[in-house]
Amino acid sequence: MRLILFDRETDERRRFYPAALSRPIFDLRCGMTSLGEKLVAACAATDVACFVPHYMAQAYRGPTSWAVNDPASLAGDDLLLLNARLKADAVAKIDRAGPSHAAVAPSGEVLYVWLRQADSPRAEASSLDALLEFSATKLAPRTVDLPLWGYLWDLILASPQQIAVDFKTASRSGIEGAVEQPNAIRGNLKDVYIAPGAHIHPMVVLDAEHGPIYLDEDVEVHPFTRIEGPCYVGKKSILLGAKCREGNSIGPMCRIGGEIEESIIQGYSNKYHDGFLGHAYVGQWVNLGALTTNSDLKNDYGAVDVILDGRTPVSTGSVKVGALIGDHAKTSIGTLLNTGAYVGGMSLIMATGKPLPKYIPEFCWLLEGAVTKGFGKGKLYETAQAAMSRRKMLWTEADLAMWDAIFQLTAPQRDEAVRRARRAFLHR
Repeated sequence: MRLILFDRETDERRRFYPAALSRPIFDLRCGMTSLGEKLVAACAATDVACFVPHYMAQAYRGPTSWAVNDPASLAGDDLLLLNARLKADAVAKIDRAGPSHAAVAPSGEVLYVWLRQADSPRAEASSLDALLEFSATKLAPRTVDLPLWGYLWDLILASPQQIAVDFKTASRSGIEGAVEQPNAIRGNLKDVYIAPGAHIHPMVVLDAEHGPIYLDEDVEVHPFTRIEGPCYVGKKSILLGAKCREGNSIGPMCRIGGEIEESIIQGYSNKYHDGFLGHAYVGQWVNLGALTTNSDLKNDYGAVDVILDGRTPVSTGSVKVGALIGDHAKTSIGTLLNTGAYVGGMSLIMATGKPLPKYIPEFCWLLEGAVTKGFGKGKLYETAQAAMSRRKMLWTEADLAMWDAIFQLTAPQRDEAVRRARRAFLHR
């Protein structure tokens, strides 16, 4: 059987912006692994391919070993095609012993397709869209109600519990890295795993009383850091005297200081200095300047709204949601991010001494609280290249093409924000 994960350019995928603008939904983190890794594990799949929005396909071929947007992967074997929004729990409800069939949501969105190799000759498989269209109309479609990821903040809210589930699935515990004395481990040592190559300095507290702690290979934890479980820290990340509260999932090669709580950091990002990050989702190659802080709780304790399109607030249904920060965003020292703030990728933000607007578009320069075009995307690309080189990673032509496409995709929201800022300036 071949597993195919697909992420189509639909209105639903916009709910995962800004993080999904530069990666497929199934590459987003929740718990210790990505959504795609959970689906692969649930299917026990060894042959995996994927389909992603066209504009990011070439860039995504770099970090993945899977075939990307290859029509040849739609033939030659039994196929299980899974929508990127499906939760891994849904896999157990898929009948792979029976005949070929498709499953659609009440809205008409295709959730999965089970296609026997024997039925391939009659299927239209020249492209993913053609195969899904054929399956949804001709292949015994079933209307089903399966668990789906709805919005980006769903991952934030689910991540603490998911860390505990993933820790149990990984079935690792104990100390394989280096732990200098004195240190303190609270709770049960069976709920702590320190991987080979990890280095824990003296005067570190690992508190696993309320959840497991998994420190992956080559993690380094500096003195006076406190880590509360559930927590996952990815390979080669460094914690620098951090107050790492419960529920954090930190990807590879991050630099983390200050206070962080129930947040997801995709990877390769810096929060080196003091400041609070709570119930946030942070992409890759983000740099949060010293004392950058986000609010994750309204003063009236009401449900937090998030603006995803520059205009319409969407209720999260939760009283705790912090900032959603896209790849390559940069904040100055002292930046204050509003509750449920949307911070677009490639944005450059200067602090004002007060909470900033709740919606900050992609590729904008926020100066004196106003959205501007600054010095253009070329300067932002130069900064991105410099940031990646510090981790010995390359800014490629494929990255450039993808971000040029994102620039065009996000132009309406950015241009409108710039116009509003200009009107406000003229009416001062």
